[in-house]
Amino acid sequence: MTADYLTAILQRKREEIARLKPRAAQLRSAAGDAPPARPWSQALCLPGKVALIGELKRRAPSMGSLRPEMNPARFAQSYEQAGAAALSVLTDADFDGELTDLAEARAAVTVPALRKDFILDPVQVYESRAAGADAVLLIVRALPDDLLAELLGLTSEVGLGALVEVHDETELDRALASSAEVIGINNRDLRTFDTSLDVTLGLADAVPADRALVAESGITSGRQVSELGMRGVDAVLVGRALVSHADPARLARELASQAKRERS
Repeated sequence: MTADYLTAILQRKREEIARLKPRAAQLRSAAGDAPPARPWSQALCLPGKVALIGELKRRAPSMGSLRPEMNPARFAQSYEQAGAAALSVLTDADFDGELTDLAEARAAVTVPALRKDFILDPVQVYESRAAGADAVLLIVRALPDDLLAELLGLTSEVGLGALVEVHDETELDRALASSAEVIGINNRDLRTFDTSLDVTLGLADAVPADRALVAESGITSGRQVSELGMRGVDAVLVGRALVSHADPARLARELASQAKRERS
């Protein structure tokens, strides 16, 4: 995978959005008729415990196929039964994802489900809500401040939560200046795919206690989750390690049983 991956995928996403635009009125109406979303930020703030967001994805562009035969409903159920507090479902084509994966996974569980995709336009927010998402991913690196504010306002308007993702101090400052309730620190640089838990460890203390803090990417063990929890991380989002594991439910139980220190 080349270092310009993010630029390439955003261009493709804009082409998808252009094809989606003619359905904007229909999707907005469907979003308005959708049942209430499940609480997002509350699910990630468990007293004394790091919450697990179990991710469903069939492949990773940087690694190739992970679990092509994945059944979203069964995987979602196994995560919830193992203690996951929420789901993250890849719906982007580069991950062999589809919007139907989100609907199938969410229908099989009682926890909230994040639509993990590259959200760049209000029409995708309506599409996400109409499909049953409880939250959407907003990547600060991909969004100017005015669009980030617009999309956050719209998610609130339609009843969705948001995971506002950052990778460095500048992006964190931009996220904190917004109305974001949940800050995700991605340990993976989406331009180079370099991954290090030091990214979260270096930024965690700068996240105020009134924002939920999620660590994303590069997490493979309970020991790592424990280390993050002791730095005040509220939740971890884990995908590749779970879907490629011989016994995903066993690993999910390990990841979902770690203590955390409350940030002050």
